[in-house]
Amino acid sequence: MLHKRYARSRREFLSKAGSGLGALALASLLDRDGLLQAATAVNPLKAKPPHHKPTAKAVIWLFMEGGPSHIDLFDPKPELDKLAGQPMPASYGKPITAMGTASNTLMPSKRSWKQYGEAGIWISDWYSEIAKHADDLCVFRGCWADGLNHVGSVCQMNTGSILAGRPALGGWVTYGLGTANENLPTFVILTDEREVVGGPKNWSAGFLPAVYQGTLLRNEGPPILDLTPPPTVGEKQQRSKLDLLAALNRRFSTDKPEDGELEARISAYELAYRMQQHAPEAVDLSVESEATKKLYGMDNEATAKFGTNCLLARRLVERGVRFVELYCGSGSGWDAHTDLEGNHSKWCHVSDKPIAGLLTDLKARGLLNDVLVVWGGEFGRTPFNEKGIGRDHNPWGFTTWMAGGGVKGGTVIGRTDDIGLRAVERRMHVHDIHATILHALGLNHLNVTYLHNGRAERPTIVGGEVVKEAFA
Repeated sequence: MLHKRYARSRREFLSKAGSGLGALALASLLDRDGLLQAATAVNPLKAKPPHHKPTAKAVIWLFMEGGPSHIDLFDPKPELDKLAGQPMPASYGKPITAMGTASNTLMPSKRSWKQYGEAGIWISDWYSEIAKHADDLCVFRGCWADGLNHVGSVCQMNTGSILAGRPALGGWVTYGLGTANENLPTFVILTDEREVVGGPKNWSAGFLPAVYQGTLLRNEGPPILDLTPPPTVGEKQQRSKLDLLAALNRRFSTDKPEDGELEARISAYELAYRMQQHAPEAVDLSVESEATKKLYGMDNEATAKFGTNCLLARRLVERGVRFVELYCGSGSGWDAHTDLEGNHSKWCHVSDKPIAGLLTDLKARGLLNDVLVVWGGEFGRTPFNEKGIGRDHNPWGFTTWMAGGGVKGGTVIGRTDDIGLRAVERRMHVHDIHATILHALGLNHLNVTYLHNGRAERPTIVGGEVVKEAFA
């Protein structure tokens, strides 16, 4: 006979059993919706459902750092040629510029222009290879931003703010969607010559947990710094160290079920361990054919480095990396204050064939429909001269284009004024660009929120509108 202390009525037994089954069902539903707390060891990088059907699975962002001149590449201005050598008409106003050049005379473009593709998009001779893909391009000619100088403007194009401290767009994507590959980072950065202006704040997680920050990947030597263990530490020993560390962390967290930080740290260690095995394979280009390498310009010294990064980007998105950002001219290489012709001739040559090769390769492999390719810088260049043969910074009107990932190719959206100074028609702020990228990935920028200091923060801060006409 049971002691009175342990006796239970039939009604009480059924009630408690029913509650337990209900709790199991609730846990299953919460886990399905990504709401189960870290007490049950939820991976912070676990894949999450999108808000709506996505048009793209991944993004390759081609960042031309320093400010490419829209009026010499994708936005021809015949009126500027007519006014060459004259002061800017008063009707355009004189903005406060980075270098105080608004009173200088107007400088025409020396480029030759043609219309390409069935849509007849105007593209200059500096980008003759990309021009062959005109019918894949959705050109945003009405872009504008807030910053005058590189540090703040590069930061804003990445994070939405000219001030440091906010998460990069790739970090928001990782937070909103989780990983599509358990063995590689979700958000990857590739640079070329020098350090990016502003450095790691451009791919920081900001106030999001650090697990959502970007990973700087190198195309020479170990792909990720400090990832490879010392030669004296074998795989078995490395595995044992991680298992012991995980056991200690979980023992410490048993009485702190509300604290998800330890589980996030454990997940980060496990990801690093898996990357030790898989990252070297992802960057191993020896398996690529010589024809493919040539397609990306890797057979030419001038185009080899950026071409290598473009090929790496393709390999990464093939393996489930969601967001790859490639810098061309890192360290403000496109910053043509004194010699526009020399500067842009160099960087257009560096980037033209590799970008065209990337578009060709993605399309040939059936990937362009699933990968959104974005091209642009932190701002454009002014129609008036600096030092006679250069152009100043122009955040009031510039060009960005997208291709693949569900956008409508052969399309031009927005317009700058007749000299290319300001966006005047279908103006698109940086926040609109970000909202559009997130929309392509299946995320509503208004619903990607994170509670920080009592405020529900989101990627586009308090602005942003999806450029809906960009989608097919």
